[in-house]
Amino acid sequence: MNFFQALALRAHVYNWVRTWNKKDLHYPSPVKDNPKFMTAWEAVKLIPNGANIAISGMAGNQRCSLLLWGIRDMFLKEGRPRDLTILCLGGQGGRGKVPGTVEELAIEGLNTRMVTGHTETFKGQLQLAHEDKIELHCSLIGMITQIFKAQGEGRNYFITDTGTGTYVDPRTGHGTNVWPPGAEQFVEVTEDGRLKYSLPLIDTAVFSAPAADPKGNIYFKGASVLGESESIAKAAKYNGGRTLVNVGRMVEEGYDDEYLPAEYVDAVVYWPGTEQAATIKHKKYWNCLTPHSTMSTDEGLARVRLVNKTLRVMSTRSPIDDVLARLATKVFAENARKGDIVDIGIGLPEEVARLLYESGVMKQLNMMTEAGAIGGVAAPGVFFGAAVNPDELIPSVEAFERMYKRLDWVILGVLEADSQGNVNVSKRGEGPLNHVGPGGFIDLVSCAKSILFCTAWGARARIEIKDKKVNILDPGKPKFVDKVDEITFNGQEALKHGKKVYYATQVGAFKLTEGGMELIYVLPGIDIQKDIIDASEMKVVLPEDGNVPVIGEDVITGEGFQFELQD
Repeated sequence: MNFFQALALRAHVYNWVRTWNKKDLHYPSPVKDNPKFMTAWEAVKLIPNGANIAISGMAGNQRCSLLLWGIRDMFLKEGRPRDLTILCLGGQGGRGKVPGTVEELAIEGLNTRMVTGHTETFKGQLQLAHEDKIELHCSLIGMITQIFKAQGEGRNYFITDTGTGTYVDPRTGHGTNVWPPGAEQFVEVTEDGRLKYSLPLIDTAVFSAPAADPKGNIYFKGASVLGESESIAKAAKYNGGRTLVNVGRMVEEGYDDEYLPAEYVDAVVYWPGTEQAATIKHKKYWNCLTPHSTMSTDEGLARVRLVNKTLRVMSTRSPIDDVLARLATKVFAENARKGDIVDIGIGLPEEVARLLYESGVMKQLNMMTEAGAIGGVAAPGVFFGAAVNPDELIPSVEAFERMYKRLDWVILGVLEADSQGNVNVSKRGEGPLNHVGPGGFIDLVSCAKSILFCTAWGARARIEIKDKKVNILDPGKPKFVDKVDEITFNGQEALKHGKKVYYATQVGAFKLTEGGMELIYVLPGIDIQKDIIDASEMKVVLPEDGNVPVIGEDVITGEGFQFELQD
């Protein structure tokens, strides 16, 4: 990307921010002879009080902003629809900053219950829970997708071992209920000791899509994710409810072979401002986020990274983060094999993805995301869930079905880990304001054969690289503790199922063994006794001979750093 292309892209982002609250709830329908076509204002009138609304999408992908604004404004003006339950996978909030997200519904009396898989971005709903004005429930993304699909087939549950021994297991933690304590549970233990997940019955489906034809058929060609659109539309239909779809383009019938038939759609709202993903409108969609790309992967990645950098949603990486990424990549490459199926999470794991791509090694792997992007390179930040130049897009439920059949590796982040290998990513502290939720984390670690966690050694630690060695200036608050606050990953359950589990940090790498957390690599400059054993509440296990291999300087400097997968 040259200077002028970058300048134009920054202008594109700034213009989006300048106009991101702009909307027209009365934008006229282009189809006059089909009653399914209506304005957003007319469409939201179809939603009754007390509705259970399922919404499709992930992060900045597939936001149905116009309909969310319509629901909010209708409530503020007419007091309806009210007492809504919102069902969604998660990551669809604006962190209290970005308009046009599910947070538009975070108004007392409007949204009174939410069931999701990841709560952190819904700052508005978390505040309502803090004020005891909403019921907050957090389930697992994979289970939510399965139940969305099941409801369209007349079944409202899914039975599995996934989640056993974690916070969502009522025998171990608080279950799906987050706030207030003692509210309804959407998980129970079966007689044979498995977990049975359920959800409120969907009576309203709301989502955005690229296009519709005059008959009301909905097309997804040009989407960055397919999400749960088909599942929730069929569930709403089966449950005697309604489906509202916001589209950004009008096309002729037969535009694509795959589509959602008009029989599942009750309202089609056309609005030219409808987005493919954050900052990108469907009328000028980026095909680099689709399987029909005409753009190089390098250019597509440069685009999405620059958007994230301009929006300041990507963390600034320090030299020690680069060291951590190289160490994690080394551990992965030493244990992974060519052809492995891999899912990589958000945050520090994205740096591993960057190294795998830049080295060309990613071409030897089969990458996928839980949102249904198969192949390509996972897109970061506001595009999380999508991929640059994917080979295929599938519904999120199908992605989880494939991963449960085979997922060789998952690379994920950590809030805290403990002596038993347990990991917490779902709870930062007490009360709803500190709730995060697992997202797809519990599903992914349940179906992956091997797991690599990437994390800083201490929260807010200060670590420098000097003379090709690691020097800890301030260890910060320990992230490796004797016992985590909440179990999102159960280390002993993983060992029971024969999984291989690794933890890459800024001081070295650990492997979970029957004996505990064994230190398998240490970075040069690190004093094992002072910087690891004495500085951590976690019980550290050393190799039998007491000798821990010291990582080479190439991991510290990046000079000559190379790696390859096993055959």
